[in-house]
Amino acid sequence: MSLPEALMQLQHRGPEPLRPAFAAFASDYRASGEFVPALERLKTRLSDPTADNIIEALKVTREVGGTDLGRLLGTLSMFLRENTRTRSELEARQSWTVNAARLASVAPWIVLGLMATQPSTLKIYNSVAGFVVLSGGLLITIFAYRLMMRIGSLPEEKRVLA
Repeated sequence: MSLPEALMQLQHRGPEPLRPAFAAFASDYRASGEFVPALERLKTRLSDPTADNIIEALKVTREVGGTDLGRLLGTLSMFLRENTRTRSELEARQSWTVNAARLASVAPWIVLGLMATQPSTLKIYNSVAGFVVLSGGLLITIFAYRLMMRIGSLPEEKRVLA
C-alpha cells in the first residue's frame, strides 16, 4: 500500500476523533492527486504540534524517497513519548506549587476568620477603615494568586512547523 493510500485508510481505521480530518485528506488527495498540498491542508485541519511533526516527517520521507519510514516514525514516537513523559512529570511537580499558592492565598483569610470570633476584632473591622483594609487585602490576595498561577504555569506547546 502506498503512503497516500495508507493515510486515506485512516478515515476508516484511524482514531475516531481524527477520522473526519483524514476523510477530508482523502477527498483532497483524490481531487488533486497532489500529496504534499493535501498533507499541508491536513496539517492545517489538525493544527496540533504532534501532528505537525508527523506530517513533516511524512513529507520528508516522500520527498527523499526513503524506505525507512517505519524506523523514522518509531524514532519520532520515542521522542514524542519522552516529551509527554517529561511534561507529565513537570505537571505533577507543578501541582505542588499550585497547591502551595492556594494555601498561601487562603491561610490569612482563615486566620482572619478565626480572629473574627473575638468581639474586639469585629469591632475593629466594623468601620470604613476596616472595610478598606479587608477590601485591599482581598484585592492583593487575588492579584498575588493570579500572579503565582501565571508564573508557575507551564508554557503551551507551540506549533513550530506550522
